[in-house]
Amino acid sequence: MSSRVQNHVTGRLSLRPPQAESLARLVRALEAAPEMLGKDRDVASILATLKAEFSTLEDFERDFPSLCFALATGVGKTRLMGAFVAYLHLAHGINNFFVLAPNLTIYNKLIADFTPNTPKYVFKGIGEFAINAPRVITGDNYDQQNIIGGELFDEVRINIFNISKINSEVRGGKEPRIKRMREVLGESYFNHLANLPDLVLLMDESHRYRAQAGMRAINELNPLFGLEVTATPFVESAKAPIPFKNVVMDYPLARAMEDGFVKEPAVVTQRNFKASNHAADEIEKIKLEDGVRLHEATKVELLTYARENGVKVVKPFILVIARDTTHAGQLKALIESSAFFEARYQGKVIQVDSSRTGAEEEKMIEALLNVENPEEPTEIVIHVNMLKEGWDVTNLYTIVPLRAANARTLIEQSIGRGLRLPYGKRTGVAVVDRLNIVAHDKFQEIIDEANRGDSPIRLKQVILEAPSSEDKKVSVQVLPNLLTQLGLHNEHAPHVPPALETVDAGTAVGGEQVKAQTQPVFTTEAEFKAAYVVREVLATYEVKRDLAPTSAALLKPEIQQEILAEVEKRLKPQQGHLLQGADDQAPALDLSAVVAKTTEILVQQTIDIPRIAVVPTGEVTTGFHPFRLGALPSFQPGQREIVGQTLRTSEQFTLSRESGLRENRFEDYIVKKLIDFDDIDYFTQADLLYDLAGQAVEHYQQQNYSDSELHEIFDTYGKELARLIRAQMMEHFWEKAAGYEVQVSRGFTELKPCNYTATEGQTAHNLRETIAETSRIKQMLFGGFTRCLYPLQKFDSDTERRFALLLERDALKWFKPAKGQFQIYYKLGSEQPEYIPDFVAELDGMILMVETKARVDLASTEVQAKSAAASRWCRHASEHAAEVSGKPWRYLVVPHDEVTEDKRLSDYLRFEVQDIAEGGSPA
Repeated sequence: MSSRVQNHVTGRLSLRPPQAESLARLVRALEAAPEMLGKDRDVASILATLKAEFSTLEDFERDFPSLCFALATGVGKTRLMGAFVAYLHLAHGINNFFVLAPNLTIYNKLIADFTPNTPKYVFKGIGEFAINAPRVITGDNYDQQNIIGGELFDEVRINIFNISKINSEVRGGKEPRIKRMREVLGESYFNHLANLPDLVLLMDESHRYRAQAGMRAINELNPLFGLEVTATPFVESAKAPIPFKNVVMDYPLARAMEDGFVKEPAVVTQRNFKASNHAADEIEKIKLEDGVRLHEATKVELLTYARENGVKVVKPFILVIARDTTHAGQLKALIESSAFFEARYQGKVIQVDSSRTGAEEEKMIEALLNVENPEEPTEIVIHVNMLKEGWDVTNLYTIVPLRAANARTLIEQSIGRGLRLPYGKRTGVAVVDRLNIVAHDKFQEIIDEANRGDSPIRLKQVILEAPSSEDKKVSVQVLPNLLTQLGLHNEHAPHVPPALETVDAGTAVGGEQVKAQTQPVFTTEAEFKAAYVVREVLATYEVKRDLAPTSAALLKPEIQQEILAEVEKRLKPQQGHLLQGADDQAPALDLSAVVAKTTEILVQQTIDIPRIAVVPTGEVTTGFHPFRLGALPSFQPGQREIVGQTLRTSEQFTLSRESGLRENRFEDYIVKKLIDFDDIDYFTQADLLYDLAGQAVEHYQQQNYSDSELHEIFDTYGKELARLIRAQMMEHFWEKAAGYEVQVSRGFTELKPCNYTATEGQTAHNLRETIAETSRIKQMLFGGFTRCLYPLQKFDSDTERRFALLLERDALKWFKPAKGQFQIYYKLGSEQPEYIPDFVAELDGMILMVETKARVDLASTEVQAKSAAASRWCRHASEHAAEVSGKPWRYLVVPHDEVTEDKRLSDYLRFEVQDIAEGGSPA
């Protein structure tokens, strides 16, 4: 039962591995000590049992059993608390929970996160709570609740209280409000909670309220047990940090960075910067200016990424750390003045003063929480004391510390608030995945500190060149000629928030190079509106392969009549609107002519790209080919230390054993962890699993460990070994089916917009222009095309530019595909990235898909994998084309040193990569 519920909660809440492991450890604790679920228990006996289960557990440190789950900032502690509540209710029928928040910020955040229909609702996905959502009772409304009524319906009740408020009332000499008598119950609300048979205490950021007066009162609640979550499992003291003694799960920042759950921090300076050459106020201004330069570049990359991937647009902001309130006010005045980027940030700066209280504090918190809203104008936040826990924004990308501090303090205090990722995972785009810390005067000191053996992280370095006129970047969305000639736009593009409008250049950078291709063929508003509807109707024929297997089929008279009839039907409710405001001198709308012209442009400005999927038929079997393991890490018995230290202290973390149970065979430690993966089946793969585990055991036996030491190694590191072995297994995965069927769902597909980052103020270069600085070609846009299906294109190398010259001369039409146009995926290790070809070109008798590559890279694993996937796609596309009288596809991989203008396109056919079907299955 508990295992099934555990898997249910893990899957429905999409828990990350460290969250899932934390839930698994709670399950383990309850299975080892089931008496925790009743109030008639011996706390000392439970401690003894769990100490044998978790080697890092020394003491509960409270009057009741309490377990700490230490998860790095940004991994998702609130979601974990939601998982705890869901599991305990569904598996053990627990209905009453008391959640402690250390301050007002976290208190408000927890209330929001436990409330249905909010953006970060912690129970989203739990069907049982969709029908009967838990009741949230807070420190502000508890005395207005019908508590007894809820108990009759087996209702889950989550009490959320702010510990700082309780503490302040205790310090003021008053009895805390929740301990006062409540007439409705005939006893205090506090006593009502303490008498509940199933109260579980959850403590958020538990390091913030240990040994406080309020915690003594909390002990009197007498819960079944407590569950603590924190990123810093220690208490600060005058001498040294005191580590918690009740940690059962430790997932430090080093692991979170390594596993990609948080941003990659980078320290930033300006090239050849010498602090001694500048006065203190000059250094501050330079750091602020460079922070803004980074900020503006980040805005562009975030906008481009959102457009490329069809995801929400993220508005980044800068956090400036000031010395004191006076300094903060001076910085705000400077940043909003005309002396700082011509007052561009006036009205976009907020000052956060930690001395504010009451209504002012609440207003400040509201402003802080609103910074994440893309429509909110704030781009710079000035703060005196580092923002503490509870400010869980994901859009902080640049930090400018202007307060004196040593390198370690800068690292520890700076990155904690900016680590969360806006899309929940790394994107693979360096700028989108990076947090910048601007520290010109401390750059080398921070690098040295980060590279110390005891450092918890490895900071990347970012060197800024001196400011120049070419600094400013913009995001450019280039629509295909089809849309621009029809005078239409891309209605599916993500909305651009006002804060990012300054970096959205559209196609304005094209200049004279794009005028010919972007000149609309229609002139009246009525024609534009009609063309929009015609395009919508034409798009429906992509999936009507029986009527329009190719785009050219749309020109058939009978299809044209069908399209015209459907367009008239859709326009009928708008007929009056089409004439409203029309120029009396404008000719009457000829709808059939608009349909014919729009269809003609679509056919002319398209290369038919079918949508192809290969699906297995009949019985499907999968498995892994036998193989020899690659390099394995060096583990030492007794080494339980995670590499590096926590950010806030020199306290080192230790790993607990996975089970503490001694297996009969060394291989069993590894195999038990391998079969935890959903894609590894023990019954069909047992022989291979024990072979691989045996190879790992043999590797460590050759290092002359004793049997006792080997047991310790495999017990401690069995999970890490299993992860490494599984990753290698994925490279040897196979699938067999009775047959494979190629399914073509669309005969042609509309071209997608291209999204680029470019330098502001630079117009597009002509394709035929010889580029002197070829190293800068990735930053340039090119135009001046006659046969390209887009008005602007971007090249990754001068080889690509020169190959485009050949296409302009010899092809009928060509383009560089945007992401998602083909949806071809190739296998690279355990990943399946999307393959985006360099070029697609239509000739008289064929369509070419082309990849230009440095000759030295032709034999690389990645190029070979891409070639296999692309050539297979071309074979399927050619087979489809033969059925509909279309043109065959051919895939070319062209070495860079073969691209010269004296050649013809036909000369490159010798570089074709062919895919040959074998026995009815994909090659």
